[in-house]
Parts: sequence; structure tokens; C-alpha cells
Amino acid sequence: MAHHRLEASPDTVHWGHFDARLSPALTIDSGDTVTITTVSGLAGMLPAADSGFTIAPALSAIHGKLEPKLGPHICTGPVVIRDAKAGDILEVRIKAVELLDDWGFNLILPGAGGLPDDFTEQRLIFIGLDKQKKVGRLPWGADIPLRPFFGVMGVAPSPTLGTVSSVPPGSHGGNIDNKELVPGAILYLPIHVDGALFSVGDGHGAQGDGEVCLTAIETGLSGTFELHLHKSKAGSKPLEWPYAETPTHLITMAFDSDLDVCASTALRDMIAAICARTGLSREDAYTLCSLAADLRVTQIVNGNKGVHVMLDKTYLKRT
Repeated sequence: MAHHRLEASPDTVHWGHFDARLSPALTIDSGDTVTITTVSGLAGMLPAADSGFTIAPALSAIHGKLEPKLGPHICTGPVVIRDAKAGDILEVRIKAVELLDDWGFNLILPGAGGLPDDFTEQRLIFIGLDKQKKVGRLPWGADIPLRPFFGVMGVAPSPTLGTVSSVPPGSHGGNIDNKELVPGAILYLPIHVDGALFSVGDGHGAQGDGEVCLTAIETGLSGTFELHLHKSKAGSKPLEWPYAETPTHLITMAFDSDLDVCASTALRDMIAAICARTGLSREDAYTLCSLAADLRVTQIVNGNKGVHVMLDKTYLKRT
């Protein structure tokens, strides 16, 4: 299978939105591998020239030619997968994620985040990133371990939705902000439009579940992905929500403005997955979730909140 490379540039990114009408930045075959670079940072919110940090030329070029539309995320893509049709599933194998920048930023924005009324002043900080030691140095002197991942991984939404903001995640994926999606993980996305149109962005150096102040360590990343197409089967139920697997866990996820709805949807999907993989009854699967599954708040800051359910795959052996 072929290995491609897609660099962030004014010609290969879409800033702040997803749309089924976006022009492809790259076309590949199922099973191909693609390395994609991304950049992060709004104009006017970059380190000063004397900060000692390096601003990626691609970021400066994008700022010079493009304007954000609806959201802040600069997404590289989309990548078309040949023969992909609406109703199919895209399997995204995350092979590698690497830091590109020696800095990241964190922003507190009044009226946003998990405590929108508690902080009345905007606060922007820059965090030095040590690629060798894999730590970020916080302004007050503490080090935080880096575990980089892409906050945004998604396909085009349904054409009926038109242009949608990059901020709220949905059935197309997008701004999932799930910190478990590191190298070794596999993300499954329902395809809504021919070609799939896969894009990535919103690089995070580190993030806690919740992403409570609105942002993580926002930074530029390079990711390598192996993309596989799964064709829909006659009579099978289409995939509704993204889900993921790590080497150790199955992860179901859902997004909604109501965390209770997120939890219910992700839990029902986990129960269904347990039944399909093990042959257990729904009652037994429900009990297993209560005893062994972990419900986690993915994020609470993107309009559509997120909950993911994690279950150790040792429980998924067929009885």
C-alpha cells in the first residue's frame, strides 16, 4: 500500500468548519497510509518574536491568506478515500503522533469553558514543549507529561447539514477531544458522503478528561494514519456514532448538549457491542457495564458535550 504525505498549507486546510462540498486535498486508496501535519493558533494569539519559540512558516502563511469560518480549528484535509460511499465505515488506525512545535498555548475565555461565569478576564499563556523529555513547562514552573493526540478527527457531515462549525463534535466525529486516541488506537467513523473526506487538526500536547477551561495544550502535530474502508452490508444497521478501540479497551462515545443523553447513548452502544461480541444477554451486559465499565466525561466545552464508555477487552471473549 502507498504512503502519502499531506502538509498543512493555505491550499490544504479548512479553517473552522466541515462541509461535504470541500475540495479534496488528497485522494488515496483504502489501506494506504498518510502522514498529515497540522498547525494551531489564531492570529493575534501567537508568541512574541522575542519569546524564543519558533512559529511554523505554514501557520504564518495560513494566517496571511485565510480567515476562520465558524470555528477556530485549522484542519488539514480533506482526504478522499476512493470507493467510499455514504453508509460505509472509515477505520482510522493511528500509527504515530509527533510534536512539531516547541510551544503550545492555553486560553481561558470569559463566557466559555466549564465555568463560563467564574472567570471574567481572558487569559492566554504559552507553554514550552520539550520534545526529547516529552514534558511541557508550565509558566509557574511545574512540568506536565505530554501525551499528544488530535482533538479533531472527522469526516464530512451529511450534505443536508451544509457548512457546520468545527467546534461541536457529532456523528461525523470532528472535535471529539478524546485523549485515549493516541498511537495504537483505532477510530471508527460513519461515512456520510462519497469519498468520506477525512480531516485532522486541533493538536493537543496534553489534556485532562473534560478539557474544562476550554483548551488543552494547543499545538502543531504530525500524525500518521492508516485508513481502511469497510463497505456497508445489505440489511445491516448503519453506524450512528464513532467508536474506538485501544490495545486494551473498547470505547463507545456519544455527543449531545445534555451529558445525560451522552451517557445513555454511549452506554446503550456499549451494551449492544458486548451482546454482539460475547453472546451475553442485554441484562448481563448491563450488569457487566456496572461492574467493569468506566463512564468518562470526554469534554464539556464544545456545545455538544461528550461521554465515552471504556471496557477492558478481556471481558469481550465470547461465552
